[in-house]
Amino acid sequence: MRREDAMVPEADFRSYYGQPVIKAPVWHEPNMPLYLYLGGLSGAASVMSAMARFTGRDRLALAGGITAVAGAAGGAAFLVAELGRPERFLNMLRVFKPTSPMSMGSWLLAAHSGLATVAAASSVAAASPGSRIVSRLPAGVAAALPAAGGAAALVTVLTGPLMATYTAVLVADTAVPAWHEAHRELPFLFAGSALASAGALGMLAVPPAEAGPARTVAVLGAALETAAGAVLERRLGLVGEPYRLGKAGRRMRIARALTVGGALLTTVAGRSRALAALSGAALTAGALYTRFGVLEAGRASAADPKYTVVPQRRRRETRKVVRPPARVWP
Repeated sequence: MRREDAMVPEADFRSYYGQPVIKAPVWHEPNMPLYLYLGGLSGAASVMSAMARFTGRDRLALAGGITAVAGAAGGAAFLVAELGRPERFLNMLRVFKPTSPMSMGSWLLAAHSGLATVAAASSVAAASPGSRIVSRLPAGVAAALPAAGGAAALVTVLTGPLMATYTAVLVADTAVPAWHEAHRELPFLFAGSALASAGALGMLAVPPAEAGPARTVAVLGAALETAAGAVLERRLGLVGEPYRLGKAGRRMRIARALTVGGALLTTVAGRSRALAALSGAALTAGALYTRFGVLEAGRASAADPKYTVVPQRRRRETRKVVRPPARVWP
């Protein structure tokens, strides 16, 4: 029997007048990607600093503490720039809403910044007890600073991982397909990227002989970031296409190459300052490219209706209600 030609062409998932089904994200470059990067860097660096502090590695603790403070301050600055007016950030602190990632993230950023500052200040005081700044502190403040710094560093062990991953929850809690469907992998992707960049800066800030823990953090973070990215692209299927195609795909491939290359260089760098600087730069660039790639993938998935329509149709088909069998009366 001859197969009949289809009379109706296959649907190409165009929306009304060619417009996207959902509104594209309005976040801007480079403000939002840098905010995502610096917040994660601050969280990972604070944890690395606390671990170094409690194991007697004072120079790495100092470097990690300063990095955590600088990352939190820089991230807040880029967030304010994205919001447009500084008072908008302060207005977010007027509400404490556990169901809002933005509200909880604002409070987390404020709390973590303060804790990281106290911990870093105590590390600076311990590294240079006779400095002009320390000598000008009141006697009571100078005496209480070591204990306060230790307590703050201990709390940052809890706030640090939240800082490194809450931005993943922030982007996943949207209708953007490439972000929402990746809610399982994005926290691991961002956490690995944050660890890799924190370890990279730690390697650059301390002598190679004392940078062993920083190298370990960088390699573990690079491995986690690479694995999470691979799982994300494989599990999402159609919705994961924006991470592989177009501008976002190029960014993600560059990020993966830089991250893997930086990790390999880190394992062979040893006491070489030049290799440590090269690997640190590669890991840092890879972390940045990851954030830019994720942002662009979200834009691409929001612009193409098929990434919204096809998954909805598939979910509808799998959720069809099966009617119970009719009761047979005797």
